[in-house]
Amino acid sequence: MAEIVCEGKTTREINRKLKGLIARGETDILVKGPGARHNLGVATLASVRIRFDGSVGYYCAGMIAGATVEVEGSAGWGLAESMMDGTVVVHGSTGNGTGASIRGGTIVIHGHAAARLGVAMKGGLIVVGGNCGYMAGFMGQKGTLIVCGDTGAALGDSMYETVCFVGGNIAELGNDAVVEEPTEADLAFLEKTLSQHLPEKAGQMDGRRFKKVVSGRKLWNFDKDERAVWREAL
Repeated sequence: MAEIVCEGKTTREINRKLKGLIARGETDILVKGPGARHNLGVATLASVRIRFDGSVGYYCAGMIAGATVEVEGSAGWGLAESMMDGTVVVHGSTGNGTGASIRGGTIVIHGHAAARLGVAMKGGLIVVGGNCGYMAGFMGQKGTLIVCGDTGAALGDSMYETVCFVGGNIAELGNDAVVEEPTEADLAFLEKTLSQHLPEKAGQMDGRRFKKVVSGRKLWNFDKDERAVWREAL
């Protein structure tokens, strides 16, 4: 395993070192003492494993494609924003906008997530062991959100085809979001996914307690006769 010691280095220097190690063929890299620096590991376009031994700041692992990133701590805003593919695991909690605009890959948060989780996501999977803040799934186009705990207000506001599963309480549904009964296929998916990514939760929770939240599809197409519905949403 290759190592980078962050003490005395800028974010630019750390990222350059990461790129250099990857270019020479290293596939398993430990980053020691990240000190909550911002923008670490962004635009990593290789199938490598990067482990941050400590908390990271804003936009860690943004725009990655194929990398596996593990954070032994918490993460700030914008974790894995615009990720194309890969896996990001955070053993603590995350800030606003986790998984914003992701197109694929998997994000696993063992703690809690703040507001706007998965906003405008276009694919992929986000799994949260704890709670999340308001407007999770806002304008989600595809992909899946699983929140084992409670959610804030405006869950699933203006979603398209993103599907949200919630194991706890929903403070408030967003515009055009509705609750459906999970199917047997949904329950099998939840059991398999939690067993793989959060086995401690899979053993504690009955999948039938999860609520399934999807789009009511009223906002999918604009109809001038439904101006009031759109005015409320906007």
